Amino acid sequence: MPAFTAPAFAETIAPDILTVEPPASFDFDLAAPSATAFAPAAMPEAASPFDAPALPHFAALQDAPEAAPAVGPALAATPDGDPEGQRLSFGRQVGAIKWEVGAAVAWMTATNIVKVNKDGGHSFRFKDEGWFGDNTVNLGMDKLAHAWNTYWLTDVIEARIRHKSGASNAALPAAAVSMGLMLYSELWDAHKDTSGFSFQDVAMNAAGAGFSVLRNSVPGLEKKLDFRLLLTPNDDIYTFSGTEHYRQMQYIVALKLSGFEALENTPLRFVELHAGYRATGFTLREEQRGDERIQRPFIGIGLNVNQLIFGRKKPRGWVGRAANEVLNYIQVPYTSTHLEIR
Repeated sequence: MPAFTAPAFAETIAPDILTVEPPASFDFDLAAPSATAFAPAAMPEAASPFDAPALPHFAALQDAPEAAPAVGPALAATPDGDPEGQRLSFGRQVGAIKWEVGAAVAWMTATNIVKVNKDGGHSFRFKDEGWFGDNTVNLGMDKLAHAWNTYWLTDVIEARIRHKSGASNAALPAAAVSMGLMLYSELWDAHKDTSGFSFQDVAMNAAGAGFSVLRNSVPGLEKKLDFRLLLTPNDDIYTFSGTEHYRQMQYIVALKLSGFEALENTPLRFVELHAGYRATGFTLREEQRGDERIQRPFIGIGLNVNQLIFGRKKPRGWVGRAANEVLNYIQVPYTSTHLEIR
């Protein structure tokens, strides 16, 4: 019997079973594994509650708009968007001062009735009174009186409207009301023997009201310009009517250096520059002496009495406030020096 060998059996009986070829892609490299091969995966760090948030990129900071710093408390705007007041209709503004207007009409009526009874009256008539010419009765002083009276009356009405209604657009309504009151007074003049309805008077009333509107509408102008009356005392101290009444008057436009920011903290705040007008030779006494009738425009320099007394602080108490306001319309005698322009 032939001998039996295992290799022969393997080759003849189960060659496919005993022969196993490894796959070409299997790596039999048994070198030592890498130190990180079995290292655990890195866990994300827990965020600390004290960590600051990440800052944006510097370029983003450059592009971002810079917020404007807040300056003072914010003003609550009105429904009309005006932070300093409210724009009201003409009717509402006049309605707010109806009692003041009524009192002014009553006062004008009473005083003009007295004048008509004293000077005599007649039917309505017009009169061409002229302006500042040599042939006018008062060389134009009465015309400036019309302008100044309407100017301060407009300012008073404007202040009352703002105080009682809070309106921020009171300048024009105040001018309209003052013009109406002065026109009512002019209608009385039309019935006086010594005068008549004068369109020159109406025009000067409009000029005074217009100056008030300009002064109260342009920011800062009220601090720089005043329209004042200078009354020089005479033998009667003050004459209430007639040519002597106009003879002691001078009208001045004052430029206040205290109203300029560059000068408000310097000694020049006490200084004013003046331009004005007066006239002489038109009173009965001067005519009897043979004095020449002369118009006398002038320029000059004066003291800012308001600054001397009150400085830059607002006065306290109604007496101080009243005096402060009056000094905007009246030039104190002997506080200025003027040079005539001939």
